[in-house]
Amino acid sequence: MKLVSFIFQDWSANTSNSKGRLLGVLFRLANFGAGSAVARLLLTPYQLLYRLLVEWTLGVELPYNTVVGPGLRIYHGQALVVHKHVRIGRNCILRQSTTIGNAGRGNDCPIIGNNVDIGSNVCIIGPVHIGDNVVIGAGSVVTKSIPTGCTVVGNPARILRRHPAHTDLISSFSPAP
Repeated sequence: MKLVSFIFQDWSANTSNSKGRLLGVLFRLANFGAGSAVARLLLTPYQLLYRLLVEWTLGVELPYNTVVGPGLRIYHGQALVVHKHVRIGRNCILRQSTTIGNAGRGNDCPIIGNNVDIGSNVCIIGPVHIGDNVVIGAGSVVTKSIPTGCTVVGNPARILRRHPAHTDLISSFSPAP
């Protein structure tokens, strides 16, 4: 993938969301520097600037070496904390006051599938797998894996409903552009 394509891969997913676009571009440029040794060497000063600007100023802890698929949408972003070993699939939505990480020490972090919509104030903790096409309701606490195609809510998170395999959950629950 070319550098410009890589950096702007989240741009169209964040239409009418200028903060999401800014975060996407800043993250992808820093993420590009986590690749090859040459890129790491050239972009180390930028990665330090990224941490200063994004983590300290904007309050979004999305480490530049986190594996994130294209189409990431970040709404509001404040108090968003993602562990560097979390893996996030394609076309996912993250909202404010959300924590995604390990359950203590070590690198046992969540793996989040494609087309997952994560509400605000959600905690996803431990070595859990979130399937594709999942909606996690606001305020949910996820400590167990979630199967593909369902909506979960609560503390602890419980399945509220299962969706047909063909449903595009992201577009059905997302605000119109």
